[in-house]
Order: sequence, then structure tokens, then C-alpha cells
Amino acid sequence: MSTRSFQGRCVVVTGAASGLGRALLNAFHAAGAQVVALDRDRQALGALQTDPALQTGQPWLAIACDVTDLTACKAAMAQAIERFGGVDVLINNAGIAHRSLFADTHVAVLRQVMDINFFGAVHCTHAALPSLRARRGLVVAVSSVAGFAPLIGRTGYAASKHALHGFFDSLRSEVEDDGVGVLVVCPSFIATGIDRAALGADGRPAAQPRQTTGGQATPEAVARAIVQAARSGRPLLLHSRTAQLAWWLTRLWPARYAAVMKRRLRADFLPHPKETSV
Repeated sequence: MSTRSFQGRCVVVTGAASGLGRALLNAFHAAGAQVVALDRDRQALGALQTDPALQTGQPWLAIACDVTDLTACKAAMAQAIERFGGVDVLINNAGIAHRSLFADTHVAVLRQVMDINFFGAVHCTHAALPSLRARRGLVVAVSSVAGFAPLIGRTGYAASKHALHGFFDSLRSEVEDDGVGVLVVCPSFIATGIDRAALGADGRPAAQPRQTTGGQATPEAVARAIVQAARSGRPLLLHSRTAQLAWWLTRLWPARYAAVMKRRLRADFLPHPKETSV
């Protein structure tokens, strides 16, 4: 299998203004790509103009886009194609988390998570697919360990990531004969701001900081691993030993995995100490 080159290719990254998205933008730009940053946060997109990593090398483009809006996604891809001739790689990275037990959670919160994490990827992929087919490109879906394993207090998040696996594994079977690659990425915990932006049960920011297991990877390390996996044509990237162990444990001993996961993460949902007045 030949190695994919990104030199002079157009790479579109959603959720690109911060966290893993920004690290991916920089990593593919360093690999010689013409990168397109999509994000709904216009102020954060503006801050990319002063990012030292983007000041040299290939030209790049920033486009404000809400991935839950199919029309906006189509317009963004059209703009990228007009500027760079086509889309060679689409990285569906935009996402949001929630931390709340299902019994306490407003259904609207779960719908919002699905709209961004799943339908956002569907919208962007649908808009980019004709160009990806024409250029024998690659689509990347940033999933999670929660895409193949249970995760306490994140029912909507896990559902959105499981949906990505079903969608993109099925899409691969439809487009691989056209030369289009599909890569699903499953990191464990990453040191990004997604935990600070996580929704609580009522849609407001979650009150408690998240608990983690197995340590946290840096966005830069995950981005480098994704670039390498994309180069080599891998269909699945289990980033970190934690993700690899989770993959096998959920298949060979799922009850044990669930017990360990609940024990390590249930502190997220312990009740707050009640305040007392004086």
C-alpha cells in the first residue's frame, strides 16, 4: 500500500480553532497541506491569524461554520474547493461532551450532543464527498473510546460516538472502491478544553471537573498519530495504551470493563456537599 502525501493537498478540519482541532490544523500544515479551519467560534478563528505555526508554508483558510447547519457546511466546502481546487482530506473533529446521569438529563441536551458530534460529521462528509471521490481522498472521524465502550454519565456522548462508528464503517464499504479512505480515530482522554465546555444535565456547563483514567494525552501527540495513521491508510487508530486495553477488554471481558470504568469515574456524579448557612 502506498503512503499518502499531504504536500499541497487541501485538508479541512472541523472544530479547528482550539484543542485537538488546532493541533490537527498545525500538524497537517507542517506536513505541507493547505489547511482549511472550520469552527463556529469566530473570535477563536480570528486568533489563528497570529498562530506562529501558520505564518509560513502553504496558504490556509479560516471559515466560520456551524456543523449542525447543512447549508452552512455545503457553503464552507464550496469555498474550500473554490480556493484550493478540491478537498483531499476531511477531518470531522468538532464535538461537545456532557456529564450527567441519564435520569437527570434533559433530552434536549442529548439531542444537542448528537447534532454536533454525529450529524455535524454527516453534514460535512455529505458536502465534501463528491470532491473526495474525485480526488481519491480521505475522511477522518474523531471518535473516542466511548465509541465502542460504555461510559457512565455520558449516554448521549457515547451514543454519538457509537453512531460515528456505524456510519463511517458502513461508508467505507461504499466508497473504498472509489479510492476514498475512511479512518476512525479513538483516543482516550485528551488534555483539551472539551471537559470545561461539557454540558450538565440542564444544558448549562457541568459543575464538577471530570475524572480521568489512564492519564491524558496532549493534543499535539494525538494529532501526530492521526497524521501518521492517515499517511499509512489505516482504517482504525486506537491512540494510547488505555484505548487499546479498552478495545480488547470490552470484547473479551465486557463485565469487567464496565465494573472498572464505573469504579474509576463514578466520582463525577457524587452529590455536592450541601452548603450551610451561618
